[in-house]
Amino acid sequence: MSATILVVEDEPQVQELVAVNLEHAGHRVLRASSAEEAEAAIKEELPDVLILDWMLPGESGVSLARRLRGSERTQSLPILMLTARAMEQDKIAGLEVGADDYITKPFSPKELAARIKAVLRRRAPQLADDTVEIGGLRLDPAAKRVSADGRALSMGPTEFRLLHFFMTHPDRIYSRVQLLDHIWGDHVFIEERTVDVHIRRLRKALEPSGHDRLIDTVRGSGYGLRKAG
Repeated sequence: MSATILVVEDEPQVQELVAVNLEHAGHRVLRASSAEEAEAAIKEELPDVLILDWMLPGESGVSLARRLRGSERTQSLPILMLTARAMEQDKIAGLEVGADDYITKPFSPKELAARIKAVLRRRAPQLADDTVEIGGLRLDPAAKRVSADGRALSMGPTEFRLLHFFMTHPDRIYSRVQLLDHIWGDHVFIEERTVDVHIRRLRKALEPSGHDRLIDTVRGSGYGLRKAG
């Protein structure tokens, strides 16, 4: 499991400790020391996870979390609050503004890694390493392998990511714009029709096993995957 994580922490030593441990775990880390810096970083590139300190210079982390939850672009961004506040009412306040989890200082790197993994499993299962299977179609993210009823299927890396996203979010239609954001990243600017090309390639890769029937197209809306073909 590898993700892009924005760490918002104004204490240099804590920021360094968190960042180094996350990088050691294989994650890509972005850093910010204030709510203002965090917003600028998020505007530039939407991270997969936000680790947000409660106490920041100027605007608090709780206030920033509340505003992020009110924006369509960031309303689903996984947020983990990192703070020295251990009182129950503080934890409740953090969760009520939309934080997905809460970890208090001091913390162990292993605990932080475990909580990030849990948040990703809930919020962004396509970033997890868990094997997923639908109708005999099996995808192993760690091994980068797709098989159908035990038979290996060959496909490109973009088609693999598309299929993984569809299989972890079945029975739902996504627009081209949404797929571009999820698969390519919202900071990458490419033509929407690029999605159509990769959908065609994905269907062709699934044809040998007949699983191409699972890929759903809704004209004018987008694409998805049905659990039953």
